[in-house]
Amino acid sequence: MPLISLILLPFIGSVLAAVLPANARNTESTLAGIIALVCTVQAAMLFPEVADGGVIRQELVWLPALGLNFVVRMDGFAWMFSMLVLGIGSLVVLYARYYMSPADPVPRFFSFLLAFMGAMSGVVLSGNIIQLVFFWELTSLFSFLLIGYWHHRKDARRGARMALTVTGTGGLCMFAGMLILGHIVGSYDLENVLAAGEQVRSHELYTPMLVLILLGALSKSAQFPFHFWLPHAMAAPTPVSSYLHSATMVKAGVFLMARLWPVLSGTDQWFWIVGGAGVATLLLGGFLAMFQRDLKGLLAYSTISHLGLITLMLGLNSALAAVAAVFHIMNHATFKASLFMATGIVDHESGTRDMNRLSGLRKMMPITATLACVASAAMAGVPLLNGFLSKEMFFAETVFVDADHWVRVALPLAATIAGMFSVAYSLCFTVDVFFGPKATDLPRKPHEPPHWMRVPVELLVLICLLVGIFPAWTVGAFLNAAALPVVGGNLPYFSLAVWHGINTPLIMSIVALLGGVVLYMALRWLRKQEVLGDEAPLFSRIDGQRVFENLLARTTLLARDTRRLLNTQRLQWQMLWLVLIALLAGTLPLWLQGLTIGHRANLPLSPAFVLLWVIGCACALGAAWKAKYHRMAALIMLGGSGLCTCITFLWFSAPDLALTQLVVEVVTTVLILLGLRWLPKRDKNLQAPALSTDLTVRARRLRDLLIALAAGGGVGWLAFTMMSRPFPESTSTFFLERALSEGGGTNVVNVMLVDFRGFDTFGEIVVLGIVALTVYALLRRFRPARETMDLPEQQRYIPGDLQTDLVNPRNAADTAVGYLMVPAVLVRLLLPFATMVSIYLFIRGHNEPGGGFVAGLVFSVALLLQYIISGTQWVEAHMPLYPRRWIGLGLLFALLTGLGAITAGYPFLTSHTFHFSLPWIGQIHLASATFFDIGVFTLVVGSTLLILTAIAHQSVRGHRYHARMQEEQAAQEGGR
Repeated sequence: MPLISLILLPFIGSVLAAVLPANARNTESTLAGIIALVCTVQAAMLFPEVADGGVIRQELVWLPALGLNFVVRMDGFAWMFSMLVLGIGSLVVLYARYYMSPADPVPRFFSFLLAFMGAMSGVVLSGNIIQLVFFWELTSLFSFLLIGYWHHRKDARRGARMALTVTGTGGLCMFAGMLILGHIVGSYDLENVLAAGEQVRSHELYTPMLVLILLGALSKSAQFPFHFWLPHAMAAPTPVSSYLHSATMVKAGVFLMARLWPVLSGTDQWFWIVGGAGVATLLLGGFLAMFQRDLKGLLAYSTISHLGLITLMLGLNSALAAVAAVFHIMNHATFKASLFMATGIVDHESGTRDMNRLSGLRKMMPITATLACVASAAMAGVPLLNGFLSKEMFFAETVFVDADHWVRVALPLAATIAGMFSVAYSLCFTVDVFFGPKATDLPRKPHEPPHWMRVPVELLVLICLLVGIFPAWTVGAFLNAAALPVVGGNLPYFSLAVWHGINTPLIMSIVALLGGVVLYMALRWLRKQEVLGDEAPLFSRIDGQRVFENLLARTTLLARDTRRLLNTQRLQWQMLWLVLIALLAGTLPLWLQGLTIGHRANLPLSPAFVLLWVIGCACALGAAWKAKYHRMAALIMLGGSGLCTCITFLWFSAPDLALTQLVVEVVTTVLILLGLRWLPKRDKNLQAPALSTDLTVRARRLRDLLIALAAGGGVGWLAFTMMSRPFPESTSTFFLERALSEGGGTNVVNVMLVDFRGFDTFGEIVVLGIVALTVYALLRRFRPARETMDLPEQQRYIPGDLQTDLVNPRNAADTAVGYLMVPAVLVRLLLPFATMVSIYLFIRGHNEPGGGFVAGLVFSVALLLQYIISGTQWVEAHMPLYPRRWIGLGLLFALLTGLGAITAGYPFLTSHTFHFSLPWIGQIHLASATFFDIGVFTLVVGSTLLILTAIAHQSVRGHRYHARMQEEQAAQEGGR
């Protein structure tokens, strides 16, 4: 199976799980389990290929000109993380099968879980750093959905929003850092980046790039000062917490730091930023964990502390410390996943996670208690368990660190204190919950869970024991393969022996174990004396959630105050600010860089062309002057100005632009006509005034005139200076020379849009579809102002009365009224002819003026005429169109065309030309871009209809409004 299947299969399973019925509980869990297990086995079978520094690489050509190909890459480190993501994911699926309640929407749970698994696999296996950022943001999105799974709970909604805000913002910073990194290296390919360490570290942009990337990594792994979001993510179901906080979500940050360790490490900036954040998080998380009385809260803060330990080891600029970090990533995933699952069992069987209520569970749940004690001992670093080995390596690196004297003293001390904290909160987890007298005040009587619910915990605890007792035999080869890429291919010597003799790290471990026991006993005694409560001293007033929500509230208030300051209901002021800002944005760079006229020979100025633009300018000025007083006249003159633009395009031999502009003018005219129906009625007493003697009014008009002249003249001057310059031959002739040979068409404009710049066009139609759906959603809630629908007081509305409709057509039952019957019939006869014209323009578009865009507009206009003349209700009763489906179908056509090129081994949307012959027809010339153009055509039709018919529906709503008013009036008269 190809390597990409490790990413695709979870996403496919996510879609399948989402469509399964809610009562198919076993089917959904079986589906998720099979997909996770198959991916795990497939990844495990790839180990021989990456064991000795090998790399498996598969590449799909996407946008090679931009360096954006879809690359899937697996080395030893990616293999290790894939096994964590997929292996622990398989165990979590099995565990969730028994944990989730039948009342929960299980299809949604497994769908989100599989999608998150696929996104995390994408992060781990990405061979392109921009592709990595894409999957990185997907993990933020799907973790948001998983944390907020129980969305009826306020804490789940708040925790999900906090996690998405913090990690999503960090991801945007990381995206900027990755762009800078790619700029420094000259490539976004991960292999090229990993090979350019010296070049990156010596570059002047290294520091800002490093800060931006670390903002993403540290926020994702909940490192100080971004640690506050992780405890609030505990509102998620326990299987989610077990998965996100042991092997996936929070490990993504340390994965990225380890992945880029050969490139970014080795500098003072790296040491102080990464090491400083790591040691602060290590101590802070361990200290706060000791005072948590919620089992998941304790594990959350302990996770923060252990992630700080891994971050600190990566920040020490030592290859051996980096190996220890990789080892602890593996160990932490096993014992933390088992501890979260054990906590879920306790909660599931007893009904609470409150440590103040739990006690003596060892007698009621002996197997679960034993498993939890072993996993907790591994977390504390007890000998003969896996956590002890990596913590010993950590202690050794803090002792032999190469730094200033005070750092060499402070780091071992901080490591020892953190080890004491780890022992203390591990004892809190085990002794307070499983030992002591039996708890009597519990919601449910505790008992052992179903056997298969406990199996994942048993397997993980077994791994903790085997690795702790036989480290070299069980994990040695895997650690070598995983650490080799992290340290840049030169693996330092290290030993995984359980006993290294009596040395400083061993003494530190003994001190940490004994000191942790003493610290736990002291905390227990202080709680009994009620000296300590459930809140951590010194930190009770520092609440990250409070700071975060306060910041959000202040940002919201600032935005609201800014909106009130700048907002106005007067369109004139809005247009004034818009034009001024655009004028400033265009003037400033030109002022700094200068703009001169070129020496290109000018074309002879024709009197007819001058006359054309005299008419066009007169229409534009007339439309501006009459817009306030005679709307229809202004609209007609605006159309005249647009028609002059169309003729100008023809004059300069641009028939495609002229044709498109002409149809756009028609659609725009229809749009404004529909909008004019719902503007407030014009005051008949308001006439065009003479020149006012008021100095304020005259000054305002002079200001507006000067700004309009500056903006219009500036754009005209810019266009003239650009056209007066000779263009390089490579630019001016590139598309002309290659349109037929590489694009398969003689219409250069169309070939550019669907072939050479097909990805740009794809992005544009996606934006067009989004805009159409957004406008549709807004218009569904739009209600015209009441004064635009109310009839004069002396006129009574009679539904279906022609005289009422003629006097006030806004209140007609539909867009068309009775006196438009003859035009309606004629327009219906016009529809087949317009359809033929649209098809003709579409077919000829690749070689002659036309194409999918203009053909879609022509067909849209033909359909819109049906709405305008025949009426909304008649058209939708006789010819249902479903514009939203057209939009979806258009996007699907365009996407499948691009993917078809990829399956053939070519870049996305690469055009191919096919020649074949048909009986009685002859030779047929067909370009693959035709199918992409079908997508453009379909989406343009759907978007245009969706926007304009949504406005047309206001007529129906207006009719319903008056019908309802008539019924209410009749009811009142009947009551009298």
